[in-house]
Amino acid sequence: MNLDPEQLNRGDFILLDTLGHMDIVPFIRKYIKKRTRASLFYMSINLLFLACAGWYLGKNVGNGGFSLDDGVTHLSYGLALAFTLIPLHEYIHVLAYKSQGAQHTSYDSNLKKFYFMAIADKFVANRKEFQIVALAPFVVISLGLLILMFFTGKLWTLTIMGMLVVHTACCSGDFGLLSYFDFRRDKELLTYDDKEKGISYFYTKANLKS
Repeated sequence: MNLDPEQLNRGDFILLDTLGHMDIVPFIRKYIKKRTRASLFYMSINLLFLACAGWYLGKNVGNGGFSLDDGVTHLSYGLALAFTLIPLHEYIHVLAYKSQGAQHTSYDSNLKKFYFMAIADKFVANRKEFQIVALAPFVVISLGLLILMFFTGKLWTLTIMGMLVVHTACCSGDFGLLSYFDFRRDKELLTYDDKEKGISYFYTKANLKS
């Protein structure tokens, strides 16, 4: 948006919530449990991908496509390889931020709490812009993996399914934040990150009910 954080601190906007980046895990857990469109979709797509992987494994073991040992081994490959997608996932977030006009982007991570995040310092995003940023890695990587399945054999297809299952599960942070926006769907939300303070801020228009 064509706004800067200083404008949000004037009378036209109300600060609704702050999110310290060190506290992102409990924040995500809170809102991923809410019954919102984002959380319901997240739960459903996880169950769907997991069920498809289980069905594909059982089907091929049953008809002799491959042995159970080989199937489990290749599925395990996928579970491990999924974590190599983390840098790509965050890079896609950054590209999405830049596509919406962000100028100062960076990354943050905490291995102990196992979170990774892309930051657009002082870039004020509205609901639509934030949705594009949040969904971009899930959409791009999921579509890429699904297309890749058409060019692999049965065992490596199972590996890709494992990657898809784990990567989707690891999108909980994105869908948790989208769930927050859904939970506040009656408000015109704006958000921005302050990299130096390690805080994300969420505002709404002052003429709307807080």
